[in-house]
Amino acid sequence: MKNLAYAIAKTLLNGFDRHIFLYSEITRSAQQRFEQCQWAQIQKAARERTDFYELRVNETLTTLKQDFAIKQLDQSLWQQIKQIYIELLKTHNQPELAETFYNSVFCHLFERKYYHNGFIFVESAVGSKITPKATIYTSFHPAEKGLANTIEEILTRPNFNIPYQNLRADISCIIQAFRQQAEKTRYKLEELQFDMLDHVFYRNKGAYIIGRVVSPAGETPFIVAIANKKAADKEQGKLHIDALLTDEEHMAVVFGFARAYFFVDCQHPYALVNFLQRLIPHKTRADLYASIGFHKQGKTQFYRDFLNHLAQSDDKLELAAGIKGMVMSVFTLPSYPYVFKIIKDKFSPTKNVTKKQVKEKYRLVKLHDRVGRMADTMEYSEVAFPKNRFSEELLTELLKVAPSIIRFEDDLVIIEHLYIERKMTPLNIYLANANDEQMEDALYGYGKAIKQLIAADIFPGDMLLKNFGVTRHGRVIFYDYDEITYMNEVNFRVKPKAVTEEQIYASEPWYTVEPGDMFPEELATFALANLKYRAAFAKHHADLFEASFWQQCQQNVANGVYEDVFPYPDEIRFKR
Repeated sequence: MKNLAYAIAKTLLNGFDRHIFLYSEITRSAQQRFEQCQWAQIQKAARERTDFYELRVNETLTTLKQDFAIKQLDQSLWQQIKQIYIELLKTHNQPELAETFYNSVFCHLFERKYYHNGFIFVESAVGSKITPKATIYTSFHPAEKGLANTIEEILTRPNFNIPYQNLRADISCIIQAFRQQAEKTRYKLEELQFDMLDHVFYRNKGAYIIGRVVSPAGETPFIVAIANKKAADKEQGKLHIDALLTDEEHMAVVFGFARAYFFVDCQHPYALVNFLQRLIPHKTRADLYASIGFHKQGKTQFYRDFLNHLAQSDDKLELAAGIKGMVMSVFTLPSYPYVFKIIKDKFSPTKNVTKKQVKEKYRLVKLHDRVGRMADTMEYSEVAFPKNRFSEELLTELLKVAPSIIRFEDDLVIIEHLYIERKMTPLNIYLANANDEQMEDALYGYGKAIKQLIAADIFPGDMLLKNFGVTRHGRVIFYDYDEITYMNEVNFRVKPKAVTEEQIYASEPWYTVEPGDMFPEELATFALANLKYRAAFAKHHADLFEASFWQQCQQNVANGVYEDVFPYPDEIRFKR
């Protein structure tokens, strides 16, 4: 039996190693795509890479079933397989990720009743024992070569294949920005040290060099944002430094849950996450694993954190604040910053969509560039919650709206399928409690979110305020996906003017409305019926009431225009 257990364990690990090889290959090529301004290929690669994990899991499942004829659980065998697997991971560079891969395969093979630590890694067997096998950052001492030369060495170390447009000017901007933004760095050069990650982070049109300045006053984390501007008549672009981020909140937004995953070619993700968490302590390990592309590991880490939180708290799960959804039912734990979303069995008659289509919409968002305006979601199956943690009202509601996906096992409530998402304040609730300044900022963000979504080829569909949320950073994020679609599937029309008395007083549209028709001026009457909100919105976004604006955005998308979307405020960008 030991030989069989070893063969199965090795097959599992081989499947994971193939995943890491292919994942690293596509990640490593991000530099070339960035240098060549291949914006469409960047997004294509991001979509493909997101699916790599499930593809490798399925390949491994097929191999196991064919080679070992696995049909039912042999408990003794699988306990032995797990122990051998743990031994194999002792010399592995990504042991925590390999544990998650093992879990994924096992959970596809066997029933939920076996999902405990005897057979899978509910708790990590290696997590607390991982020791850094390699240093992932390099230290620089500006007293040795001077500040400007040290920064030049840091900026040229990635060995980009295209030049900086004006490196000396960029270095001057960086030094000036440090002096203005970072009080802890105002020391003599011999008292300063730069610790720089050895790996560049790529995403969309940006490249990011990340590190920290160590001084007698403590550590100052920072991000250098690099852009590549390519002139229309030139094959090769040129690099320039676009911004220096030293504020922890700004850095947190760069790693936010509404952003696409980074491409960063680091073979030691555990050490990388440790380094990043020290720089951005508000971000959980789950957040950071997901942000660097290991979203499945983010799910694993999140679930462990959630189990730990349940053990240390006693509040009840309850319905989330806000207007009840027509497609999804949303609940939350007051002490935890996430919401849980399930698809109802039956939808409101006004919703012409199926369960399958709703799942496809959520998958679309997972694969698409979220441009900082769509919340990432974690999708789970067969999730067990303690029954005593549900409020009576919530359990009654869930059994009423989605009985097909809820069952009971002893003292557990099992939910067959759900999504987990960061908790936000619904925009309609936020505005009801906002002062004038907060209201104007939120409505500016609401319009900006719509503009950035449609520029990224996402038509949000239902743009009511309740479908947007406000984060702790004050950013407005869209989170209701059941009506989203691509821009080319919508017909943006000017609403015909009523002329006759019969048309003016008609209770129903007197003109034809085809599926896919959208009248932008109705945004004012339906989403912004409150005149105060409408006036604040129109200060910056009156163009969103015009069909011509939407038609132009639609044309830009069709022509392959990729607009700049910076994950940091415009006011901190270097002005030249």
